[in-house]
Amino acid sequence: MAACHRCQRGIGLVEMMVALVLGLLVTLVASAMLLVANHDFVNHGANARLNDGGRYALEAIAQALRQAAWADLEGTLPAADGDAGVQGLDARTLPRMAAGTTGAQPLPGGSDVLAVHFTGAGTVAGYGSVIDCAGFAVGTAEPGWSIFYVGTADDGETELRCKYRSQSGNWNADAIVRGVDSFQVLYGLDTSDPPDGIPDRYLNATAIAALDGALVPSGATAAERAQDLRRRTHWKRVAAVRVALLLHGEAGSRTGTLPERYDLFGGTGPPDDAGTVIDEALLAQPLRLRARRLFEQTVLLRNRDG
Repeated sequence: MAACHRCQRGIGLVEMMVALVLGLLVTLVASAMLLVANHDFVNHGANARLNDGGRYALEAIAQALRQAAWADLEGTLPAADGDAGVQGLDARTLPRMAAGTTGAQPLPGGSDVLAVHFTGAGTVAGYGSVIDCAGFAVGTAEPGWSIFYVGTADDGETELRCKYRSQSGNWNADAIVRGVDSFQVLYGLDTSDPPDGIPDRYLNATAIAALDGALVPSGATAAERAQDLRRRTHWKRVAAVRVALLLHGEAGSRTGTLPERYDLFGGTGPPDDAGTVIDEALLAQPLRLRARRLFEQTVLLRNRDG
C-alpha cells in the first residue's frame, strides 16, 4: 500500500513551474510569429494598394497629357493667342469650386499643379466625345480642362485630385489616389528655333514663368500686350512633361526601421524645387515607418500648341 501511495501523489512545485515556463515560451514564440505574419500581411497589402493607386494615377495623367492642345479639325480651331495646352504651378493647391487654377494657395510639402487644356468634339453626349480626367464627355461648346493637384481630405490625408468642369458648367474635384507625399512636374521645353518638337531642357513651372516674365510684349493697350504674351508664352513650347509621384501607405506598414530618402527625378530636377526630395527623418512622426512607392513617367505631347 505504501508503494501504491507513492505512485498516486501529484506533481511537485518544480514540475509545475517547469510546465508553466515551457507554456509561456510557446505562447511568446507563437505571439511573435503572429505579429511578424500580421506585419508582413499589412506591408504586402499596402504595397499592393500603392501599386494599383500609382499606376492608375499615372494612367489618368498620361491620358490627359496626350490630348493636351487637341483641337477638333472639323470644328472651330483655337486661336493662336488662346490658352496653352499645358500650364502649371509650383508648390500650390487649389480650391475645389473655383474656376481653373484661380485661388491657388501655397502648399506645405511643395506638391505642384498640372493643368491640361483641350477642346471637345461633337455634342457632350455624342459618340466619340473627348473626356476629361473625371471621365465626363467634353463637347465643342466649352473648352475642356483636366487639372491635377494635391489637396487634404477631411480626415487629414493628402490626396491627388482631378479637377474638372461638369456638364452643368460648375467646377469640382475628385480624389484619384490617397496618401500623397509629393506630386512633382517638370516641363520639357523646346528651345529650338524653329521648334522641332523635341525637349531640349526640363524646367519647373517657376522657371517657365520667369522666362515669360522676361518677355517684352508688344501692343498699344494692356489687352493687346496680354494677347501678345499669350501668343508667345513659353508654355506653348512645352514638348514633354515629366511627372513624379511619391505615395505612402497606412501607419506601421514599413518592414524596415531606418528612415529612407526619396529623390524624385533621380537628382536631375532643380535643386531648389521644394518637394523633389523627401527625407523620412524630417517628416512628422505619424508619417514615418510607412510603406512608400515612387512612380515616374515622361509623356511626349502629341499636338503642336498655338
